[in-house]
Amino acid sequence: MTNLRALHFYATPEHDCSYLTGKTAKTLFVDPQAEIDQATYSRLSDLGFRRSGKHIYRPHCDGCNACISVRVPVRHFKFRKSQQRILNKNRDLTVSKTTPAFSDEYYALYSRYINERHQDGDMYPPSLEQFNSFLVEGEEHTYFMEFRDPEGRLLAVSVVDMLEQGMSAIYTFYDPSLSKRSLGTYCILWQLQYCEEHQLPYLYLGYWVKACRKMSYKTAFSPFELLIDGDWMLVKPR
Repeated sequence: MTNLRALHFYATPEHDCSYLTGKTAKTLFVDPQAEIDQATYSRLSDLGFRRSGKHIYRPHCDGCNACISVRVPVRHFKFRKSQQRILNKNRDLTVSKTTPAFSDEYYALYSRYINERHQDGDMYPPSLEQFNSFLVEGEEHTYFMEFRDPEGRLLAVSVVDMLEQGMSAIYTFYDPSLSKRSLGTYCILWQLQYCEEHQLPYLYLGYWVKACRKMSYKTAFSPFELLIDGDWMLVKPR
């Protein structure tokens, strides 16, 4: 495992915050030239770092700690009745694990998802370069999880990284016309089931920002842990 103290980190200049209107942000990046093995990446994940394409980063804002890393301890997680119903709605789907790659099929689904669900986000409008740099250019232990219906139609893709202590949910895109299936929620529930079946202790869901409505869904997967002042704190439902 690479010695974390030997790694070099670089902070960006201030830029507009992607989550809070009117706020600025800074980002801390691991040296993109460093060779990061799975053990080191796993350790960085426990310190609140995420991956986007070839870049491993975490927020580094002056005077703001709104972005909080969240993970689900799989052994504590219990499916609610509403979540069980979502699982039942999607029992007909098959899931395949593949290596990251570009395909017209993937990109068509991705484009529809961005165009219909995220017109107000940083990823709009979608582009081939963006798709490849963000999702295809991953790590050795990155996978695409394909979700298909009985006719073989691609309904969703979850991009995940395998860590030594769990799985990191990088991104999911899905058919925006199938709202009754609740595919976004289903893909996370499926990942939790996968972690349980493969004895992976944690599912990492990225950052949670209390004031950001788009991130509120993450707290539905409780109990969860938040990284507060360097320690993971268990938050149980009231």
